[in-house]
Amino acid sequence: MRDRRSLGRAGCNRDTETGRVKEGRRSGRPLATSHADDRFIVNSALRNLMMNATQLQAHLRETQCIMTESIMSKAATMEIPINSNGDTGTLPEDDGLEQAAKMQWSLDEKVGSSRGTRDLQQVMVSGPNLNETSIVSGGYGGTAEGIIPTSSIKGSNMHHSSSSSSMTAEETTRGVAVEKLESLRTWGLNTYKCTKQMISERFGRGSRTVDLELEAQIEVLRDTKRKYENVLRLARALTNHFYNMVQTQHALGDTFADLSQKSPELRDEFGYNAETQKLLCKNGETLLGAINFFVFSINTLVNKTMEDTLMTIKMYENARLEFDAYRSDLEELSLGPRDAAAMTRIDSAQQQYQLHKEKYERLRSDVTIKLKFLEENKVKVMHKQLLLFHNAISAYFAGNQQQLEQTLKQFNIKLRPPGADKPSWLEEQ
Repeated sequence: MRDRRSLGRAGCNRDTETGRVKEGRRSGRPLATSHADDRFIVNSALRNLMMNATQLQAHLRETQCIMTESIMSKAATMEIPINSNGDTGTLPEDDGLEQAAKMQWSLDEKVGSSRGTRDLQQVMVSGPNLNETSIVSGGYGGTAEGIIPTSSIKGSNMHHSSSSSSMTAEETTRGVAVEKLESLRTWGLNTYKCTKQMISERFGRGSRTVDLELEAQIEVLRDTKRKYENVLRLARALTNHFYNMVQTQHALGDTFADLSQKSPELRDEFGYNAETQKLLCKNGETLLGAINFFVFSINTLVNKTMEDTLMTIKMYENARLEFDAYRSDLEELSLGPRDAAAMTRIDSAQQQYQLHKEKYERLRSDVTIKLKFLEENKVKVMHKQLLLFHNAISAYFAGNQQQLEQTLKQFNIKLRPPGADKPSWLEEQ
């Protein structure tokens, strides 16, 4: 095959010589490929730039085989004669199957028949024209009026399937949108009613449901939490200061020990002070273990146990606000007219009122139970931690090392060895 430049140059020369571009009659051996073959090869080469001549030839033969089988399968359904009683009659000499057979024979004899080759390549390039197939509704020798083009049937089926799929997708999208709008509408209505109720309560215009005993317990819990947070803050400050003091005592003991080695005339005095500081440092580390356990327990009680109960209380207060909002709404509707539309709204408001009333009562019961359990847990934890704190502080400042260690054993407190929090040299690597 020549490139585009050579083809253009040859066309120009032929136009100059003869005044026309049409190719003249050729002589010699017949062409190995038809015009349709050439177009197919060019299109394949443009689509697959990495294919060589051998691969293009194999691709051409493979496509010819596939299209031949496709033509035979389509030809069997081109014309199906049906008698007036619904039975299939005998096929005439020019029926669809015989025409398909003749077409197949002409395709198989490609070398001897260039017409069959051109037909096959035309089918390979543009595809079989299924619009020309038809279904004969009449009997043998029927008129052309009984022929129904299959293109109209195919078009109607495709239109019906596409329209049904589009309708299904549209209905699904519409359902999701309607659901989102309904949820947004419900949320907006609920927020409006709760905001209205809250503003009415603040300005003293609306009534609210009050459980005096439960409200008192909740207020006591919040006050207790504030006081325990203050205890926790002071205990942490004590821990930090005492830790710094222990570190200072440790450094001072090391300095006294070093000076006792370098000052022979004051060796005994520096040695006594070094031993004292080391003993104080050891007892200080023991007391730090007890104080850390005390801080950890108070922190768990305040920031986990009490906080969980307060979260339930917040849910209870929100449920109370919603209950009062829907109660006020129901009372307003009950005072209005009693026509059909008003009765429908009253029934809907009554249902919402019952739902929020059940939610409010359930959360009130949960808050009551949690407050009871919290009080019992608080007494047990604080009794143990206060006893630990008292015994540890008393033993440390009394200089009773045995009592201090006994206190830690009593409360199952294990001290970490010095430097346990620091990673080892292997972990640092």
